Amino acid sequence: MTARITIVTRTKNRPVFLARALDDIFAQTFQDFELVIVNDGGDPAAVEHLTSQRSQAEQARITTLHHAESVGMEAASNAGIKAGTGEFVVIHDDDDFWAPTFLERTVKFLDDPAHAADAGVMVRTEIVIEEIADGRIEPVRREIFWADLRQITLADMLRINRAVPISFLYRRSLHDAVGYYNEDLPVVGDWEFHLRVLSHSRVGFIDGEPLAFWSQRPESDGHDGNSIFAKAAEHARYDALVRDDHLRNEVAQGGMGTVLYLSRVLAEQEELIRAQERRLDETVAKLDQVLGRLDALNQTIITRTSVGEFLKKPLLLARKLGSRS
Repeated sequence: MTARITIVTRTKNRPVFLARALDDIFAQTFQDFELVIVNDGGDPAAVEHLTSQRSQAEQARITTLHHAESVGMEAASNAGIKAGTGEFVVIHDDDDFWAPTFLERTVKFLDDPAHAADAGVMVRTEIVIEEIADGRIEPVRREIFWADLRQITLADMLRINRAVPISFLYRRSLHDAVGYYNEDLPVVGDWEFHLRVLSHSRVGFIDGEPLAFWSQRPESDGHDGNSIFAKAAEHARYDALVRDDHLRNEVAQGGMGTVLYLSRVLAEQEELIRAQERRLDETVAKLDQVLGRLDALNQTIITRTSVGEFLKKPLLLARKLGSRS
Protein backbone atom coordinates (compact mmCIF):
# COMPACT_ATOMS: atom_id res chain seq x y z
CA MET A 1 0.00 0.00 0.00
CA THR A 2 1.35 3.45 -0.94
CA ALA A 3 2.13 5.82 1.91
CA ARG A 4 0.47 9.22 1.80
CA ILE A 5 3.72 11.16 2.40
CA THR A 6 7.21 10.84 0.97
CA ILE A 7 9.80 12.30 3.33
CA VAL A 8 13.18 12.97 1.72
CA THR A 9 16.20 13.30 4.01
CA ARG A 10 19.45 14.51 2.48
CA THR A 11 22.60 13.63 4.44
CA LYS A 12 26.35 13.41 4.11
CA ASN A 13 28.73 12.27 6.87
CA ARG A 14 26.61 13.67 9.72
CA PRO A 15 25.59 10.62 11.77
CA VAL A 16 24.84 12.67 14.91
CA PHE A 17 22.30 14.75 12.99
CA LEU A 18 20.89 11.80 11.05
CA ALA A 19 20.28 9.91 14.30
CA ARG A 20 18.26 12.83 15.64
CA ALA A 21 16.38 13.17 12.34
CA LEU A 22 15.33 9.51 12.43
CA ASP A 23 14.07 9.86 16.00
CA ASP A 24 12.21 13.02 15.01
CA ILE A 25 10.55 11.50 11.94
CA PHE A 26 9.39 8.29 13.60
CA ALA A 27 8.03 10.24 16.60
CA GLN A 28 5.43 11.98 14.41
CA THR A 29 1.80 11.56 15.46
CA PHE A 30 0.93 10.94 11.77
CA GLN A 31 2.64 7.74 10.64
CA ASP A 32 1.38 7.17 7.10
CA PHE A 33 4.69 8.00 5.44
CA GLU A 34 7.70 6.51 3.68
CA LEU A 35 11.22 7.79 4.24
CA VAL A 36 13.80 8.12 1.46
CA ILE A 37 17.31 8.82 2.75
CA VAL A 38 19.66 10.23 0.12
CA ASN A 39 23.27 9.73 1.22
CA ASP A 40 24.87 12.23 -1.11
CA GLY A 41 28.50 11.11 -1.27
CA GLY A 42 28.92 10.24 2.41
CA ASP A 43 30.09 7.06 4.13
CA PRO A 44 27.44 4.37 3.44
CA ALA A 45 28.41 2.32 6.51
CA ALA A 46 27.43 5.09 8.95
CA VAL A 47 23.99 5.47 7.36
CA GLU A 48 23.36 1.74 7.20
CA HIS A 49 24.38 1.37 10.85
CA LEU A 50 21.84 3.97 11.96
CA THR A 51 18.97 2.55 9.90
CA SER A 52 19.74 -0.96 11.12
CA GLN A 53 19.08 0.25 14.68
CA ARG A 54 15.45 1.03 13.88
CA SER A 55 12.67 -1.52 14.39
CA GLN A 56 11.81 -3.96 11.61
CA ALA A 57 8.55 -2.09 10.94
CA GLU A 58 10.43 1.20 10.59
CA GLN A 59 13.16 -0.29 8.41
CA ALA A 60 10.48 -1.56 6.03
CA ARG A 61 9.45 2.07 5.41
CA ILE A 62 12.98 3.32 4.70
CA THR A 63 14.59 3.45 1.26
CA THR A 64 18.24 4.48 1.16
CA LEU A 65 19.98 5.86 -1.92
CA HIS A 66 23.78 5.96 -1.80
CA HIS A 67 25.56 8.34 -4.20
CA ALA A 68 29.23 7.44 -4.63
CA GLU A 69 29.92 11.15 -5.25
CA SER A 70 27.90 14.16 -4.23
CA VAL A 71 25.44 15.36 -6.87
CA GLY A 72 24.38 18.47 -4.94
CA MET A 73 21.40 19.37 -2.80
CA GLU A 74 18.81 19.82 -5.54
CA ALA A 75 19.75 16.69 -7.47
CA ALA A 76 19.67 14.77 -4.18
CA SER A 77 16.18 16.13 -3.50
CA ASN A 78 14.97 15.12 -6.96
CA ALA A 79 16.40 11.62 -6.61
CA GLY A 80 14.61 11.15 -3.30
CA ILE A 81 11.31 12.52 -4.57
CA LYS A 82 11.36 10.28 -7.66
CA ALA A 83 12.17 7.23 -5.54
CA GLY A 84 9.00 7.75 -3.52
CA THR A 85 5.33 7.51 -4.41
CA GLY A 86 3.54 9.52 -1.70
CA GLU A 87 0.69 11.88 -2.45
CA PHE A 88 2.54 14.56 -0.47
CA VAL A 89 6.25 15.45 -0.39
CA VAL A 90 8.42 17.15 2.21
CA ILE A 91 12.19 17.65 2.48
CA HIS A 92 13.51 16.89 5.98
CA ASP A 93 17.25 17.64 5.98
CA ASP A 94 19.25 15.63 8.50
CA ASP A 95 19.93 18.58 10.82
CA ASP A 96 16.42 20.07 10.99
CA PHE A 97 13.44 18.81 12.99
CA TRP A 98 9.69 19.10 13.58
CA ALA A 99 7.17 19.39 16.34
CA PRO A 100 5.54 15.93 16.78
CA THR A 101 2.30 17.13 15.11
CA PHE A 102 3.88 18.66 11.98
CA LEU A 103 2.71 15.94 9.57
CA GLU A 104 -0.69 15.60 11.23
CA ARG A 105 -1.41 19.33 11.07
CA THR A 106 -0.16 19.88 7.51
CA VAL A 107 -1.96 16.87 6.03
CA LYS A 108 -5.17 17.86 7.81
CA PHE A 109 -4.82 21.36 6.33
CA LEU A 110 -4.44 20.09 2.75
CA ASP A 111 -7.20 17.48 3.19
CA ASP A 112 -9.64 20.25 4.12
CA PRO A 113 -11.87 20.97 1.06
CA ALA A 114 -11.50 24.68 1.84
CA HIS A 115 -7.81 24.37 0.91
CA ALA A 116 -8.23 22.18 -2.17
CA ALA A 117 -6.72 24.91 -4.36
CA ASP A 118 -3.56 25.17 -2.25
CA ALA A 119 -0.57 23.36 -3.76
CA GLY A 120 1.03 22.99 -0.34
CA VAL A 121 1.28 24.46 3.12
CA MET A 122 4.07 26.11 5.10
CA VAL A 123 4.22 26.50 8.87
CA ARG A 124 5.50 28.90 11.48
CA THR A 125 9.23 28.13 11.80
CA GLU A 126 11.80 28.70 14.52
CA ILE A 127 15.55 29.09 14.01
CA VAL A 128 17.58 27.07 16.51
CA ILE A 129 21.19 28.17 16.88
CA GLU A 130 23.26 25.13 17.88
CA GLU A 131 26.79 24.05 18.65
CA ILE A 132 28.50 20.67 18.49
CA ALA A 133 30.20 19.88 21.80
CA ASP A 134 31.86 16.51 22.47
CA GLY A 135 29.76 14.86 19.78
CA ARG A 136 26.52 16.27 21.21
CA ILE A 137 24.15 18.85 19.72
CA GLU A 138 23.78 21.73 22.15
CA PRO A 139 21.12 24.45 21.60
CA VAL A 140 22.39 28.01 22.17
CA ARG A 141 19.40 30.24 21.45
CA ARG A 142 16.17 30.40 19.45
CA GLU A 143 14.39 33.01 17.37
CA ILE A 144 11.28 33.00 15.19
CA PHE A 145 12.02 32.95 11.46
CA TRP A 146 10.18 35.90 9.87
CA ALA A 147 8.10 36.69 12.95
CA ASP A 148 5.96 39.10 10.89
CA LEU A 149 4.92 36.36 8.46
CA ARG A 150 1.13 35.88 8.30
CA GLN A 151 0.66 34.38 4.84
CA ILE A 152 2.72 33.05 1.94
CA THR A 153 2.70 35.34 -1.09
CA LEU A 154 4.63 35.57 -4.33
CA ALA A 155 5.17 39.29 -3.70
CA ASP A 156 7.08 38.55 -0.47
CA MET A 157 8.96 35.60 -1.98
CA LEU A 158 10.18 37.76 -4.87
CA ARG A 159 12.06 39.95 -2.41
CA ILE A 160 13.66 37.19 -0.32
CA ASN A 161 13.17 33.54 0.54
CA ARG A 162 10.71 33.40 3.44
CA ALA A 163 10.58 29.63 3.83
CA VAL A 164 12.88 26.64 4.23
CA PRO A 165 12.33 23.03 3.08
CA ILE A 166 11.63 21.66 6.58
CA SER A 167 8.56 23.92 6.80
CA PHE A 168 6.90 23.00 3.48
CA LEU A 169 4.68 19.99 2.76
CA TYR A 170 3.19 19.99 -0.74
CA ARG A 171 1.24 17.88 -3.23
CA ARG A 172 3.36 15.64 -5.47
CA SER A 173 1.26 16.76 -8.45
CA LEU A 174 3.00 20.12 -8.15
CA HIS A 175 6.05 18.67 -9.90
CA ASP A 176 3.95 17.87 -12.97
CA ALA A 177 3.02 21.55 -13.16
CA VAL A 178 6.28 23.35 -12.33
CA GLY A 179 8.99 20.70 -12.65
CA TYR A 180 11.53 19.57 -10.07
CA TYR A 181 14.29 21.38 -8.21
CA ASN A 182 16.81 23.13 -10.47
CA GLU A 183 19.92 20.93 -10.36
CA ASP A 184 22.07 23.66 -11.90
CA LEU A 185 21.85 25.65 -8.66
CA PRO A 186 24.37 24.69 -5.94
CA VAL A 187 22.51 27.04 -3.54
CA VAL A 188 19.17 28.94 -3.39
CA GLY A 189 17.47 26.02 -5.15
CA ASP A 190 14.63 25.91 -2.62
CA TRP A 191 13.91 29.63 -3.13
CA GLU A 192 13.85 29.25 -6.91
CA PHE A 193 11.45 26.31 -6.54
CA HIS A 194 9.22 28.39 -4.23
CA LEU A 195 9.08 31.12 -6.89
CA ARG A 196 7.86 28.67 -9.52
CA VAL A 197 5.36 27.16 -7.11
CA LEU A 198 3.86 30.51 -6.14
CA SER A 199 3.80 31.63 -9.78
CA HIS A 200 1.53 28.65 -10.41
CA SER A 201 -0.73 28.38 -7.36
CA ARG A 202 -1.42 29.36 -3.77
CA VAL A 203 0.39 27.99 -0.73
CA GLY A 204 -1.30 27.92 2.66
CA PHE A 205 0.17 28.89 6.01
CA ILE A 206 -0.34 27.48 9.51
CA ASP A 207 0.32 30.17 12.10
CA GLY A 208 0.71 29.82 15.85
CA GLU A 209 3.36 27.84 17.70
CA PRO A 210 6.32 26.76 15.54
CA LEU A 211 5.91 23.34 13.95
CA ALA A 212 9.27 23.32 12.11
CA PHE A 213 12.75 24.03 13.42
CA TRP A 214 15.61 25.21 11.21
CA SER A 215 18.96 24.32 12.73
CA GLN A 216 21.85 26.75 12.22
CA ARG A 217 25.47 26.54 13.36
CA PRO A 218 27.30 29.81 12.52
CA GLU A 219 30.47 28.66 14.28
CA SER A 220 30.72 25.26 12.57
CA ASP A 221 32.40 24.41 9.29
CA GLY A 222 33.03 21.28 7.22
CA HIS A 223 30.28 18.66 7.25
CA ASP A 224 28.71 20.18 10.36
CA GLY A 225 28.29 23.66 8.83
CA ASN A 226 25.37 25.31 7.02
CA SER A 227 25.61 26.40 3.40
CA ILE A 228 23.95 29.71 4.26
CA PHE A 229 27.10 30.63 6.21
CA ALA A 230 29.81 28.59 4.47
CA LYS A 231 28.64 29.66 1.00
CA ALA A 232 27.41 33.20 1.66
CA ALA A 233 29.13 34.57 -1.46
CA GLU A 234 27.57 31.84 -3.61
CA HIS A 235 24.13 32.65 -2.19
CA ALA A 236 24.50 36.28 -3.28
CA ARG A 237 25.81 35.29 -6.72
CA TYR A 238 23.10 32.74 -7.48
CA ASP A 239 20.38 34.96 -6.07
CA ALA A 240 21.36 37.51 -8.74
CA LEU A 241 21.55 34.83 -11.46
CA VAL A 242 18.08 33.48 -10.63
CA ARG A 243 16.62 36.98 -10.80
CA ASP A 244 18.38 37.65 -14.09
CA ASP A 245 17.15 34.38 -15.65
CA HIS A 246 13.54 35.10 -14.72
CA LEU A 247 13.86 38.69 -15.93
CA ARG A 248 15.31 37.49 -19.22
CA ASN A 249 12.39 35.10 -19.72
CA GLU A 250 9.91 37.86 -18.91
CA VAL A 251 11.52 40.23 -21.40
CA ALA A 252 11.59 37.53 -24.10
CA GLN A 253 7.84 37.03 -23.71
CA GLY A 254 6.62 40.58 -23.19
CA GLY A 255 9.32 42.99 -24.33
CA MET A 256 11.17 45.56 -22.24
CA GLY A 257 8.54 48.30 -21.91
CA THR A 258 7.28 47.44 -18.43
CA VAL A 259 10.74 46.50 -17.19
CA LEU A 260 12.24 49.78 -18.40
CA TYR A 261 9.46 51.75 -16.73
CA LEU A 262 9.87 49.92 -13.41
CA SER A 263 13.65 50.28 -13.61
CA ARG A 264 13.26 54.04 -13.94
CA VAL A 265 10.87 54.17 -10.97
CA LEU A 266 13.33 52.15 -8.87
CA ALA A 267 16.22 54.41 -9.93
CA GLU A 268 14.22 57.49 -8.86
CA GLN A 269 13.42 55.87 -5.51
CA GLU A 270 17.09 55.04 -4.98
CA GLU A 271 18.05 58.65 -5.74
CA LEU A 272 15.47 59.90 -3.21
CA ILE A 273 16.93 57.56 -0.61
CA ARG A 274 20.46 58.76 -1.36
CA ALA A 275 19.30 62.40 -1.10
CA GLN A 276 17.69 61.68 2.26
CA GLU A 277 20.88 59.98 3.44
CA ARG A 278 22.91 63.04 2.38
CA ARG A 279 20.54 65.36 4.26
CA LEU A 280 20.74 63.11 7.29
CA ASP A 281 24.54 63.16 7.15
CA GLU A 282 24.51 66.97 6.94
CA THR A 283 22.13 67.18 9.90
CA VAL A 284 24.29 64.86 11.95
CA ALA A 285 27.40 66.93 11.11
CA LYS A 286 25.64 70.14 12.20
CA LEU A 287 24.44 68.47 15.38
CA ASP A 288 28.01 67.36 16.11
CA GLN A 289 29.16 70.99 15.72
CA VAL A 290 26.44 72.26 18.10
CA LEU A 291 27.30 69.58 20.64
CA GLY A 292 30.97 70.52 20.36
CA ARG A 293 30.18 74.19 21.05
CA LEU A 294 27.94 73.28 23.99
CA ASP A 295 30.68 71.10 25.42
CA ALA A 296 33.21 73.94 25.09
CA LEU A 297 30.79 76.39 26.74
CA ASN A 298 30.14 73.92 29.53
CA GLN A 299 33.86 73.54 30.17
CA THR A 300 34.24 77.36 30.30
CA ILE A 301 31.43 77.68 32.85
CA ILE A 302 32.93 74.95 35.00
CA THR A 303 36.36 76.57 34.88
CA ARG A 304 35.04 80.03 35.75
CA THR A 305 32.85 78.69 38.51
CA SER A 306 35.77 76.78 39.98
CA VAL A 307 38.01 79.90 39.96
CA GLY A 308 35.25 82.00 41.52
CA GLU A 309 34.72 79.50 44.31
CA PHE A 310 38.48 79.40 44.91
CA LEU A 311 38.63 83.21 45.25
CA LYS A 312 35.60 83.41 47.51
CA LYS A 313 37.16 81.30 50.25
CA PRO A 314 39.99 83.73 51.31
CA LEU A 315 37.58 86.68 51.12
CA LEU A 316 35.14 84.95 53.43
CA LEU A 317 37.97 84.03 55.78
CA ALA A 318 39.17 87.64 55.87
CA ARG A 319 35.67 88.88 56.67
CA LYS A 320 35.34 86.44 59.55
CA LEU A 321 38.70 87.47 61.01
CA GLY A 322 37.79 91.17 60.60
CA SER A 323 34.49 90.71 62.43
CA ARG A 324 36.24 89.07 65.42
CA SER A 325 38.65 91.94 65.81
